[in-house]
Amino acid sequence: MTFENNSESSRPRNPRKNKTRDVQNSLWQDSTQLHIASRKDVDRTLIVNETFYSIQGESSYAGWPCAFIRLTGCNLACTYCDTTYAYEEGREISIGEITETIQSYQCPLVEVTGGEPMLQKNTPFLVECLLKEGFQVLLETNGSLDIRAVSPKCVRIVDFKCPSSGMVDANLYDNIDYLADHDEIKFVIADYVDFSFAKETLLRLAARTHRHHCVHFAPVFGQLAPRKLAEWILQEHVPARLQLQLHKILWPAETRGV
Repeated sequence: MTFENNSESSRPRNPRKNKTRDVQNSLWQDSTQLHIASRKDVDRTLIVNETFYSIQGESSYAGWPCAFIRLTGCNLACTYCDTTYAYEEGREISIGEITETIQSYQCPLVEVTGGEPMLQKNTPFLVECLLKEGFQVLLETNGSLDIRAVSPKCVRIVDFKCPSSGMVDANLYDNIDYLADHDEIKFVIADYVDFSFAKETLLRLAARTHRHHCVHFAPVFGQLAPRKLAEWILQEHVPARLQLQLHKILWPAETRGV
């Protein structure tokens, strides 16, 4: 089963369209030299904070049932981080065991998140294994690391940090050039300064690529009223989607495993 996105374009710390995709796939193969069919790759391990089955709360896939793999470790420390428990908590689990757990949820959509999942060297192997098992894979990353390390066949959701995060200097803007057509972009916004920064970054995006990606503007939960962000988007005609954290509407904000 494949989910369709009908929106316009979901401490280990596009003749031309097809050509671009071929180049990206080549970069992926060259960078990883991946042969997941070997037993060795299934036996590779990662530090996993938690796995769970819930409703996808973010991205263009919000509202769909989704299996989650939260990996341990992060190289940033955003002021509004709501998963600080994933900085260090976790246990070592093989890719084979992780895959078996995800299969038990009987859900075709999987998200690999963190923390920062790309910090762990075996994350690309996990993503490729899940893809080969027929899952649709989302990978949420904080935008500070080169996304070419992970297969462009998965949906990479890149979070460019705004000033209020305290981590704006960590943004790797070269990732704009590496986005595949189905990849998505997110900005977490706490105030008008963040909103202006996000708008400027969208202009940078438009100047560097012909692609039209799904862009999300998300208010920091408890700091910026969603209605205010909606008003700014409408008043300034920003081509972005208002994203609310659906799971925090369904369950208490501090609830883990949702």
